[in-house]
Amino acid sequence: MRGSLVLAGLFVSASVFAQTPSPQERLKEISADPVALRAAVDAGKRVTFFCANCHGDDGISKTPDVPNLAGQNPAYLLEQIRKFGAGERKDPFMQGLIKVLKDEERVQVAHYYASKTVPPSKGNPALIPHGKELFTKLCVRCHGENARGGDLYARLAGQKVPYLQVTIQRYRDGTGIRNNQLMAIATAPLKNDDITAIANYLTQLP
Repeated sequence: MRGSLVLAGLFVSASVFAQTPSPQERLKEISADPVALRAAVDAGKRVTFFCANCHGDDGISKTPDVPNLAGQNPAYLLEQIRKFGAGERKDPFMQGLIKVLKDEERVQVAHYYASKTVPPSKGNPALIPHGKELFTKLCVRCHGENARGGDLYARLAGQKVPYLQVTIQRYRDGTGIRNNQLMAIATAPLKNDDITAIANYLTQLP
């Protein structure tokens, strides 16, 4: 009898564990429920207090070489959080902060930043046409016509020029800081002036 009770308890525990949704599933569940989404956004604002020093209170970065998180797709943000936590993206500071976040908090952070709006910056008018031409040729397939990205690809619209320049150069040069085969192929033909033009085009997009 006692053995049966122990086995039954293990069965119940295993069933509960199996039914626990993944962070990605939780993200979708919350997205489909307006009340839960509002609660997640409010909770995310509280959780992100330690992010504000670099990324700003509303996800608008305080320094030119730090990305805006406002307006990013929540699924994309959640995946980047996972990558930092797993060490797939390398940044000792970010990795240390993210490791203390529980799965539910990660989902809340993603929903909070996704709920904010990123204002466009002013680009150099002389560089925008060339930047648009290059973006349309090399980048639009993944990042979209308006550079707003999606579940798998980053929103680039409204990012600051210095951040865009450094990030694109790192993909092109394969520095080990940002590596991605598709990005390496797309950025390989770009000269520094081309990258500057693309950055000026992207920064002024809403």
